[in-house]
Formats: sequence, C-alpha cells, structure tokens
Amino acid sequence: MDKIEDTLTFSGPIPPDGRHRAQELCKRQATQKKAEQVYLNTLSVSFVNSYLQYMGFETDLDKSDSWNPIQQTLLDVADLSLKYLGSLECRPVLEDAQFVYVPPEVQSNRIGYVAVQIKKSFREATLLGFVRQVQTDLLPTNQFQPLDNLLEYLEELTQVRQVELTSQSLTSNNTLVKLQQWLENIFEVGWQEIETLFDNQSANLDWSLRSANDSFISRGKLIDLGKTGIIQAIILVVAFIQKNKREIDIIVEVHPTSKDIYLPPNLQLMVLDFEGSEGEPIMEAQTRSTNKNIQLQFSGEVGERFSIKLVLGNISVIESFLI
Repeated sequence: MDKIEDTLTFSGPIPPDGRHRAQELCKRQATQKKAEQVYLNTLSVSFVNSYLQYMGFETDLDKSDSWNPIQQTLLDVADLSLKYLGSLECRPVLEDAQFVYVPPEVQSNRIGYVAVQIKKSFREATLLGFVRQVQTDLLPTNQFQPLDNLLEYLEELTQVRQVELTSQSLTSNNTLVKLQQWLENIFEVGWQEIETLFDNQSANLDWSLRSANDSFISRGKLIDLGKTGIIQAIILVVAFIQKNKREIDIIVEVHPTSKDIYLPPNLQLMVLDFEGSEGEPIMEAQTRSTNKNIQLQFSGEVGERFSIKLVLGNISVIESFLI
C-alpha cells in the first residue's frame, strides 16, 4: 500500500447507503436525542468505512456494534470492525465543535479513535484526525494526530497480524480418511486399534453407540499439538455405526495419553463442513482445566465429507473424512 504524503485531513461525500442506514436506525429510537445520536454515529462509521476501503483496508460492517440495531439502541457506539485488526471508534463531531465526546463504554477494546466532522448538510464529512487511546470523555480536536498517522498505524497492525498468522502452525493431513473402507478393515496410516493407544484400557471409554452390532467401528490416532521441541500428545478417537445403507452415526472424542490424567485446558475440538481448512464449524467443544475427554456426536450420509479440527493455542491440526 502506497503511503499518502502530508494527509492531515480528508473530506468527501457520505455514501448514500450509509445515509439510508442512518435514517433507518434513527427511526427505531424512542427519543429525539437518541435518534440524533444514532444518526450521527452511523454516518460517521459509514464515512470511515468508505475511506478505509478505498485505502485498501478490509472492513466488516456486519460485525460492528454500530451496525447492529440493538447495540445502537443500548449504547452510544460508533465502531467499525476491521478484519483481523479490531474495532476502530469513529466519533462524530459537528462543525465548529472544539471537543469530541468519547463515552466511557467505548474507551477500551478499541485499536484507535477517529474524529469525524459531519457537515450541516449531513451529506459530507471530514476526517479530522486520529488517536490510539483516550482517557477522557471530552477530547480536544486539536489533540488528534494527522490522518497519515492512522494509515501508518493500520499498516503496522496489518504487518504484525500477518506475521502472527504466518507463525501459527497449521497442519492439514492431506490423506482423506474413508470411513466406508473401515467396514472392510482397511485403515489409513496412523489410525490404530483403541487398545493399542490406551494400553488395553479401552473399556474405560464410554460410547453410547457401542453395541453388539458388528458395524460398530472405532479407531484412534495419536496427535501432537506441541510447539517446536515440546510434545503435547492427545488421542483422537473416531467411532461410528452404520444405521442403514445411507446414514451413519459418528462419535468424535479426544482423550489424554496414558501418561496424562487430563486434557490440556482450552483445547478446542471442532467438526467442519466439507474439507476443513476453509469449512465452517458446525459444532465444537472446548476443555476446561480438568477434562478427561471431550466428545461430539453427529450423523452423516454416505458420500458426504467433513473435517475434524483440533486447536491448542496457535497450533492446529485438521483431519479430513469421507463417509
């Protein structure tokens, strides 16, 4: 992204869709004072959103509290969510005002604050400047930094976030586990008999699907979620029973190895739709401080695909399956 030289402020039209949204939200308010507050907040957010998108930053209005009718009614909020970065507060100020009001409820959990001067026509606005933090309800407009500082700051945050994402370890097993082949005693490498992984103590496992039915199949796999040089092993267990020719019931469990009593805290177990890394979680579970196992149960049809994702800190492992 090219740096814009000597950008002290920026003026321009407020997008029509932003003005329309502001009108919609203000009509829902119980008092004239609240309606005016919501109207100005929404105009400010829309203007900053348009500007930052033009400058190449990814925003997400739908995740912003200011775009939520309920949050707008309950709070004095003018936040704009920036993807992967956080929320930027876009505080409105009228022409000739000497101070920008920053309500207490938005003086934290923000990556910064932008002063947005709304023109009397309510069709144009000016970005007056930016600060990273506030510690007062009324901030003088002359204390805001030039707009260049905002762009440089957001670029720095973007670079830091990219480094963080790059440093995260994401392991995706390219081997597609075919559950129908398990019925024929054909198993992919790494998937072992439960007794082998649990030192012949598989009787301690509590599965509601276990029955005398011959179609009950289970296998486990040792998964390492440790950082470089540190082993943090857990056991992933997948079991299923075929209800009919088209449908099966599946249990996914995670257990500690025999040397551990409990699973590590904050371990996430997720079932993703389709093939995993780009899929959306359809169910998930997370350990607390003393979980001996976590479990998810669901049904699927022959031919469907799903993935299991395990997350511990910044380490992730994905296993993909074909029913």
